[in-house]
Amino acid sequence: MDKPHINHHISQQFNSELEAVRTRVLEMGGLVEQQLADALAALAEGDSSLAEGVITGDYRVNALEVAIDEECNRILARRQPAASDLRLIVSVIKTITDLERMGDEAERIGRTTIAVSGREGANINRHAEIRHLGNHVREMLHNALDAFARTDLELAARVVEEDRHVDEEYESILRQLITFMMEDPRSIPRALEVIWSARALERIGDRACNICEYVIYYVKGRDVRHTSLEQVQQAARTNR
Repeated sequence: MDKPHINHHISQQFNSELEAVRTRVLEMGGLVEQQLADALAALAEGDSSLAEGVITGDYRVNALEVAIDEECNRILARRQPAASDLRLIVSVIKTITDLERMGDEAERIGRTTIAVSGREGANINRHAEIRHLGNHVREMLHNALDAFARTDLELAARVVEEDRHVDEEYESILRQLITFMMEDPRSIPRALEVIWSARALERIGDRACNICEYVIYYVKGRDVRHTSLEQVQQAARTNR
């Protein structure tokens, strides 16, 4: 076997390893998407059993994070990747951290649902204020994972832009609930529940935005964290 053939074989193996890691990230993302969908459904319906499923299912997300992280460390040690391959591994490690924390936020929503599901007078409309926010954040997460899967920079930039709208919606909900609490102190417990859930959703939106910034970093080699939306959009458009 000549040396070029050996090198080609090693290269094919390495590419297969990288693709397997990307696939596992998307598997983890799918679990988190389901967690979020179930947490929002449980909250809207006051379904404590569904909320319990969100909480107990979080171990699968955590286990995948550990497994993917270990595989990335093996690749770093064994292959010593450079350039775009190294950026992919770095992006994956950061992405799975954000996905795991999204799962924690979904779990937090589940725990809030359980805490209030048996309360007298509870009804399925008690968290109507955040239904639109929840759907908005679910779409952001889905698009962020799609951008990761297809290395779609245009979609990644759109998700980053959407984060502005999620933040504005979150702040509007806060102002509304603060007004309710000031006008009627009896509304404070319920308002706080909504605030905690809305905050969890806002944080999930932030982390979806982070994933899209990692996609841009992987493809373009530019770190666009803590930059303006205009700079992110420019980075997504500019040729390397």
